[in-house]
Amino acid sequence: MTHILMVAAENGALPGGKVGGIGDVVRDIPAALAQRNCTVSVVTPAYGVFDSLDGARQLQVLRVKFAGRTEALKLFQLEQIGDDKVHHYVIEHPLFSSCGAGRIYCDDPPGQPFKTDASKFALFCLGVAEAIKKSVFAELEVLHLHDWHAAFLCILRRYDKSYRSLQDLRCVYSIHNLAVQGVRPFDKDDSSLEQWYPGLVYERNQLADPRWSDCVNPMASAIRLADAVHTVSPSYAEEILLPGDPDHGKHGGEDLDPDLRKARDEKRLFGILNGCDYSQQTGSALADWPTLLQRMRELVLLWASRNTSLASSHFIAHDSLGLLSDQRPKMLLTSIGRITDQKVDLMRQPTSPGRPALLAALEAIGDEGMLIMVGTGDPDYEQFLSETAAIHRNFIYLRGFSEELAAALYQQGDLFFMPSSFEPCGISQMLALRAGQPCLVHHVGGLRDTVKDGDTGFTFTGDNPTAQADALVSTVQRALIQFQKKSSSWKAMRKAAAAERFEWADSIDAYLKLLYRVS
Repeated sequence: MTHILMVAAENGALPGGKVGGIGDVVRDIPAALAQRNCTVSVVTPAYGVFDSLDGARQLQVLRVKFAGRTEALKLFQLEQIGDDKVHHYVIEHPLFSSCGAGRIYCDDPPGQPFKTDASKFALFCLGVAEAIKKSVFAELEVLHLHDWHAAFLCILRRYDKSYRSLQDLRCVYSIHNLAVQGVRPFDKDDSSLEQWYPGLVYERNQLADPRWSDCVNPMASAIRLADAVHTVSPSYAEEILLPGDPDHGKHGGEDLDPDLRKARDEKRLFGILNGCDYSQQTGSALADWPTLLQRMRELVLLWASRNTSLASSHFIAHDSLGLLSDQRPKMLLTSIGRITDQKVDLMRQPTSPGRPALLAALEAIGDEGMLIMVGTGDPDYEQFLSETAAIHRNFIYLRGFSEELAAALYQQGDLFFMPSSFEPCGISQMLALRAGQPCLVHHVGGLRDTVKDGDTGFTFTGDNPTAQADALVSTVQRALIQFQKKSSSWKAMRKAAAAERFEWADSIDAYLKLLYRVS
């Protein structure tokens, strides 16, 4: 029986343990692997909250040398989560809740990207390495690391003499978002490699960022050092082998394409599409428009109450929601996701007439349709969405997140809106399809692998950002025409969307054969 240890920043199996798609993946993969006679252990930081969950049992205190001091990390097993073959662990230390209990990621000031998070995850990975060394997780065969937060384990595995035994484990590294790499200085900073791990003897060229030679790049380090490198869709695995070309709207390998091509040539790079859970499809309690509308009003007030000053985004949303009647919009477009450049930049991109694509799309939708967008993230993009919502009453931007609300929007929406500039895989479009909601997406990465134009949704592309913005607007217009004039074909599209399947069982075959090398 193969035993796999998954190391990640997020775990959707824990209440409040996910921010994005990585949490869904880390929640779902272990159960699918367990059905193939694998044992899976999952470990994340406790963030000051998960160690207090019901059934949390402290196993031991891990003492490690970090930043010139001996730090004590408490390791807990969560006994009421998972099954006999899936075990969940968390590690607690005050640093892990330095930006607030339960906060997974911190927002550092300009000029110090990743400073707090990098120190936090560097210590977390050191704790995981110590736990493996002490055989806390019993016999392991595979070490599976997710995104840059877990990449420090690759560095420790290769260069720290105390943890050379980790080289006996097959090391798999999954890239969930290549654009976020966790770059920090090598030295001369309190959040730097030599500050965290003083005395570490390493090969600088194996860890260096390709743009800033005085910085360590955790993502690049793991790509270079892991036994297998995995991206979460086949198309994304192809796209990142090419250099980025901003003038033509191509993100490519985010300056890591030479390392990725080397991994491909060494037969270490694999693109495997994420799956989706179809076992627990349940209807939303917010099953009709008046109930959903009332709940949105309540949530905005709740989110607003969490700060002493009223955010303009909440004021605009509450005002707009208050003007809506119990009559459902004839066409309801929905969008759910993190507010980042990846998700929103193309909406802000000017079309050839010079107007942002989102504004042009909203004008095309008109008075009888409405777009509701839910999510938080980059303040500049949040401000753009708030200003747009103030101008266009057929656009509601809800700056927050609620699983209950997301489930209702997946169920009630007519068209899911996801014009990402790039997309490693994407889970939102899969959840929308699962609920029978066709999707309008940019024909890139995992969106290209999951949405079929004219069958389960609408796709667009373009040779440069302006062309992509124009194509986005024209595709919205194309979808509106079909929705308004061809009810039978729209019903067929909804039926096809609901019937689409991206089963984890199919992906697990590739995991076992290609990533874990289990026959």
